[in-house]
Amino acid sequence: MDHPKQSSRREFMKRSTAAAAGAALAGNLSIARSAHAQGSDVLKAVLIGCGGRGTGAAGNYLRNENVSLIAVADAFENNAKGAANRYNVPQEMAFWGFDAYRKAIATDCDICIIATSPGFRPIHYTAAIEAGKHVFMEKPCCTDAPGFNMLMKTNTLADEKGLKVGVGLQRHHQQSYINGINEIRDGKYGDVLFTRVYWNGGGVWVRGREEGDTEMRYQMRNWYYFVWLCGDNICEQHVHNLDIGNWVMNDHPVEANAMGGREVRKGKDHGQIFDHHFVEYTYADGRKMFSQCRHIPGAWGNVSEAAHGTKGAGGVSSRGRGPNPYDQEHTDLIAAIRNNEKYNEGWFGATSSFTAVLGRMASYSGKVVKWDDAVKSGPAEMIYENHDQLTMNSTPPVVPDEDGNYPVAVPGSYKPY
Repeated sequence: MDHPKQSSRREFMKRSTAAAAGAALAGNLSIARSAHAQGSDVLKAVLIGCGGRGTGAAGNYLRNENVSLIAVADAFENNAKGAANRYNVPQEMAFWGFDAYRKAIATDCDICIIATSPGFRPIHYTAAIEAGKHVFMEKPCCTDAPGFNMLMKTNTLADEKGLKVGVGLQRHHQQSYINGINEIRDGKYGDVLFTRVYWNGGGVWVRGREEGDTEMRYQMRNWYYFVWLCGDNICEQHVHNLDIGNWVMNDHPVEANAMGGREVRKGKDHGQIFDHHFVEYTYADGRKMFSQCRHIPGAWGNVSEAAHGTKGAGGVSSRGRGPNPYDQEHTDLIAAIRNNEKYNEGWFGATSSFTAVLGRMASYSGKVVKWDDAVKSGPAEMIYENHDQLTMNSTPPVVPDEDGNYPVAVPGSYKPY
């Protein structure tokens, strides 16, 4: 899938419908457990990316039966060693550095749990699938168009090899959302006209410079604030809500029109990213998704999704209390591996991630950005060439000016492609 036509709406609908149906069928923990319990061999995993979400994902995985964690990898030595201690992995199986992922993948593992900074996701996902490993990867799955194209190509390879892929968009494994989507499909709100999706909050951590920090080390430690690593908060957090909007529409947008900027969070320690985005997404049939995400303390906070139809409107999440979805997404992946069922969440993972990238491109530029044009000609933010040779002394894609300020997109001047 190297060109826009190969990531068409028809392909998206086919892939996402199949994935959603799989999640709905696997929505009961006891059913999934009984299914994968039929296998007697221990499924061995490696963890690539040992930060907070990575160690959390490893814990979610290890709550299942007949599984183990045999190696860990991270760019930072202390993260790798800390995760090894936490999960009783031998220290000789703790790897660090920008090429550590390859050492983990080269073990006799069955599954790669990938939770590095998002910019690295397409690279690590591709390496794991090429090596014949099943994958669980955290969201977002890319930060730019080249990464999206890499994901789509690798999704095809995963299907050809019969490999199973899970993505950390855990609402697909949350019973209230599965029920809510089914109710919408059954006509709860009539014909859906538009959706509203939100991730408005006060912001996240800031990590100050440490003694001995190189510019690369500083940016890697503060990955959230650099587009090449994070993709901006519209990608890192708001992707969850955009994913739900696409799930409701059973499609992806064809264009985005947006505005955004840095109103409050605009210091040198806030890197490049905006603190607010508003995006109007348009689907092929003219329907809309209205999107807000914001990191401004004291402002209206809301994390939710709503659908508006010809018979009414309301939240997408509905009744139903099921298992912890962070656990369930691993349980469902393991069940698919045990039973050799077709299972590839990489399709909607890639498409929902690029929906966020599309919105960022529109917000940064202040222009209407077309999906096909963005897929074909969107710029690379991540370092794709010679990434294994990177060290903490390497020069990152962006550097501060003489006053310590990083380049920030200016709507009206920034060119999306």
